[in-house]
Amino acid sequence: MDKYQKVVVVGADNVGSNQMQKIRQSLRGNAEVLMGKNTMVRKVLREYVESNPKVEPLIGLVRNNVGFVFTNGDLSEVEKKLLHHRVGAPAKAGTVAPNDVIVPKGPTGMEPTQTAFLQALNIASKINKGQVEIVSDVHLIKAGEKVGSSEATLLQKLNIKPFSYGLQIFHIYDNGAVYEPEVLKLTDADLLAKFRNGINNVAGLSLAIGYPTLASLPHALSAAYKNVLSIAVETEYSFPAAEKIKEYIKNPSAFAAAAPAAAAAAPAASAAAPAKEEKKEEKAESDDDDMFGGGGLFGDD
Repeated sequence: MDKYQKVVVVGADNVGSNQMQKIRQSLRGNAEVLMGKNTMVRKVLREYVESNPKVEPLIGLVRNNVGFVFTNGDLSEVEKKLLHHRVGAPAKAGTVAPNDVIVPKGPTGMEPTQTAFLQALNIASKINKGQVEIVSDVHLIKAGEKVGSSEATLLQKLNIKPFSYGLQIFHIYDNGAVYEPEVLKLTDADLLAKFRNGINNVAGLSLAIGYPTLASLPHALSAAYKNVLSIAVETEYSFPAAEKIKEYIKNPSAFAAAAPAAAAAAPAASAAAPAKEEKKEEKAESDDDDMFGGGGLFGDD
């Protein structure tokens, strides 16, 4: 805790010793993995809180089969390495499914005599080219449900390993703050969007209660300008910025006629510019001819 500022609380269910060794090797030099008895870990943290109160939130996170990954580097890189070392595993009867399991449609490689096995699981099938074929995708197991013996046998027959196991990130501790692992998936665009929403909320609250802030000041000035402009239009009071609006209200046709004229003048001006350049070039050529007496550079040749 003295050496590292960031701690990743990970779950280690169904992680074998060989897999754990590979994870430690991949994190070497960037992070350290520490596992231990929860009672001992909580005791050490309680004693350490006396010198560093910031780590107190970690005590409540030490429950079930968890471990700590200590690092000072980029947490996203640690997450990538942990995900890289997840391994596929078959579905075992009695285990809780960590994710949904969908059996895809198509040929199964099973013999026609095994159609009764699929019918028992309410899976529509047909015989095609001497083998059983599943008609449509089947949502076999839902996340959080226990895997039954029939479902486990079917997945084994189809050679499907629907689950993957590894160190699963539960919480992130960063210099006293604890947050969920979803924060690691945030992009710069997501952060800017959330920051923009926060500014909008501050501006809305400030305008509602009449308390000026940097977020609400542009809106307040704009609203005030519109109010003053409305008063100037309805009364004899005027100021330079309101003169153009008043002129437009008095004679809108003049502004309407001026707009097409300005639009037509722009292409004419652009066409006139090359003409002037051509005249300048012709004049320059005539000046060169006069300079050399109408002949070549080295005489009359």
